[in-house]
Amino acid sequence: MFGAEKGSADKLNGKKRMIGIVQARFNESITNALADACLQELSALGVAAANITHVKVPGALEVPVALQAMAESNKYDALIALGCIIRGETYHFELVANESGAAVTRLALDYQLPIANAILTTENLAQAQARQTDKGHDAARVAVEMANLLDELG
Repeated sequence: MFGAEKGSADKLNGKKRMIGIVQARFNESITNALADACLQELSALGVAAANITHVKVPGALEVPVALQAMAESNKYDALIALGCIIRGETYHFELVANESGAAVTRLALDYQLPIANAILTTENLAQAQARQTDKGHDAARVAVEMANLLDELG
């Protein structure tokens, strides 16, 4: 019922949900851990493995184009962006972080499709490692909850 607070179990019910995941390979030890945690949480939320499409792209700047292709297919209830950008000594960090983040947000708005953005932006490897599992779980929960919310609002 619109306007009434749904129980948290309903908000996070992933049964019958179709989810697309785009994972950047750059900093692959981190992105693999993000993906493992995300897939584990999707399963715990009831999303069937057969209802998950998981693709890999070279890096964070390539994530949005794969997300766009998935969005245009109209097959998915929500998408998940996984990546890891670690600050280096040049301006490249800001460029990649800002551009990938803006593109993911723009796609979500343009396609009215939930996209959980779990492209980590950290100062160092230790920070990325500290966040990889929690952010993978979070991305799965955000995707399912937002897909359910948009259905409720629609």
